[in-house]
Amino acid sequence: MEQSNLKYFLYARKSSENEDRQVASIPSQITELKKLAAQSNLQIVEILTEEKSAKSPGRPIFSKMVEDIKKGKAQGIICWKLDRLARNPIDGGAITWMLQQSVLKHIQSYQRSYYPTDNFLMISMEFGMSNQFVLDLIANTKRGMRSKAQNGWIPHKPPIGYLNNRNNPNLPPIYKDPERFQVVRSFWDSILKTRCSVDSLYFKAKAMGTTHAEGTVISRTKFHEIFKNPFYYGYFRWGDDIYQGKHEPMVTKAEYDLVQDIIRGKRPVKLNKHVFAFTGMIQCPCGAAITAETKTKHQKNGNVHKYTYYRCSRRIDPNCSEPPIRDSELEIQILDLLDQITIPPEFHQWAMKYLREEQSKEIESRESLLALHRKRLDAFRKKLDTLVEMRLSGELSSEEYLSKKQTLLDGCQKAEELLKDDSHRAETWLDRAENLFQFAETAKKRFEEGDLQTKKEILSCLGTNFELSVRTLRLSTRKPLVYLQKLAPEVQALHRRLEPLNHADYRERLENLYASNPAWGG
Repeated sequence: MEQSNLKYFLYARKSSENEDRQVASIPSQITELKKLAAQSNLQIVEILTEEKSAKSPGRPIFSKMVEDIKKGKAQGIICWKLDRLARNPIDGGAITWMLQQSVLKHIQSYQRSYYPTDNFLMISMEFGMSNQFVLDLIANTKRGMRSKAQNGWIPHKPPIGYLNNRNNPNLPPIYKDPERFQVVRSFWDSILKTRCSVDSLYFKAKAMGTTHAEGTVISRTKFHEIFKNPFYYGYFRWGDDIYQGKHEPMVTKAEYDLVQDIIRGKRPVKLNKHVFAFTGMIQCPCGAAITAETKTKHQKNGNVHKYTYYRCSRRIDPNCSEPPIRDSELEIQILDLLDQITIPPEFHQWAMKYLREEQSKEIESRESLLALHRKRLDAFRKKLDTLVEMRLSGELSSEEYLSKKQTLLDGCQKAEELLKDDSHRAETWLDRAENLFQFAETAKKRFEEGDLQTKKEILSCLGTNFELSVRTLRLSTRKPLVYLQKLAPEVQALHRRLEPLNHADYRERLENLYASNPAWGG
């Protein structure tokens, strides 16, 4: 079907979130895309706009567009860039699948076209990098919070009795609440001196009108948490670790331990000396977190063995019947998953060579567009200068001047938006592609040889939504690793067929085979 016979939806999207700060506005996108459609003789049947983030599925306008394309109401999409269509693997996968099946016959962005006959490595990488941008934002935020915790300051709102310092240079990041610190300290004193129950003390606190800093009444649950929180003796929990804080403690560790004895009748709570690789990441089907414990077994011959087991914490369902699993068995499953994405170094090198060639073409295209936007911006600015001179010489009335000036200012703003948007398209996607292939090549070996922290980081990079059910680890593989999960077995099989590796023409034969595969580069 010729392009002139296709029907197109024009889809323009922008969200108010950080991810879209540099993206052209919806009116600017529509104006430029309509010009593009007219130049290419593309028939637009409907213009669709949406002001919603694409980092998660669930955009109503986008979803309706997909359904309408499946019904045959249109066969093509015109959009500013692919990341306007999707920043998450679900929506990106839907678009890619429709294009592969020729349900969607053409995507025209401002800079390039996509067809069912195109190489899907490039399309998958573009969608994957859009999703990775969102993940990077989350990772950077977590990294900053982890750094704050390592420096001794809890990364979130402190418990009652303390306040975050917003803008006072004379106070530390977390300081004593002048209204509530002594009140909360008196609750600790009451338990230490009278050995009263926490519930009876709660009703006393409620009668006193004790509230949080924002004025809300403290609940019974939050009140009980006060006496379990290590923050009050100078430590705090963040993630799976406990950090020593730099804030001023409310009680001593000895007082804290004694309160635990009083209210629980058990030995004082001690800091966990065991470190486990995968706690805090995996859930049980019942919804509770998976925890770990070490058991010691004494054999009759005198040998002593220690084993680590991962099991349901049973905090939601005390009768949960999910069986435990040895850490060695769990690691074998993770290695099997990593094997599914492992690629040989030769394929890594070839793929990066191919993507660099694609990037160089994109840079050339982008530079010509940037030159065009700069030329348009300069033209608007010169017209503004001329307009001012005409007003000063009396050639224009005040009303004519203001009207023409606003038109030119609008043109300047639109040109600046387009210039900023195209300048923002960066070479970073190639760096991310390098990181992706580097991870796929080395993750399995690094997992086998790494320490507990390394293993945890690799599993975190591999996927999300980890669940341990019937001693089997299930997860959602991160995009774009899903693409490598499909591609890696074929590449591995090809390498096995070409052994031994010391053939003089081995690399050349490999590259020819890579390039001839339509899914990789053909």
